[in-house]
Amino acid sequence: MNAGVFSSWQTSWQLWAALSAVFAALTAIFAKVGVENVNSDLATLIRTLVVICVLALIVYGTGQLQNPAEISGRTYLFLLLSGLGTGASWLCYFRALKLGNAAQVAPIDKLSVVLVAIFGVVFLGEKLSALNWLGVALVAAGALLVAF
Repeated sequence: MNAGVFSSWQTSWQLWAALSAVFAALTAIFAKVGVENVNSDLATLIRTLVVICVLALIVYGTGQLQNPAEISGRTYLFLLLSGLGTGASWLCYFRALKLGNAAQVAPIDKLSVVLVAIFGVVFLGEKLSALNWLGVALVAAGALLVAF
């Protein structure tokens, strides 16, 4: 593989987004089996500890550590809020998986795609075309059709 192809592969948001979708799908399947015989909150804690350990190894192994004092207060605030959102999402997701079918829970969870589009427009000033809005509506409709 030449350097140009490798470089474009590393910076392709589409590739990383697709990989995220694949891993999210696997997460739903693995988590559904994993919560069968354990409290969903404890399952979320175990999952979180795994994520922390893996990320710590990645950050350390790739030399991405940086001085915490160099990170702005605003960055810390929004990472804190993001972490709280992630934690709440994971707790709700694992509880839903404990109670429902993965094939129904995951599409409802993916309504986050619709909410991100709306929140991006409202809070971040992002612009979506008519075609983009059609896609958002289709994602919402598809999620609801699969779930119900």
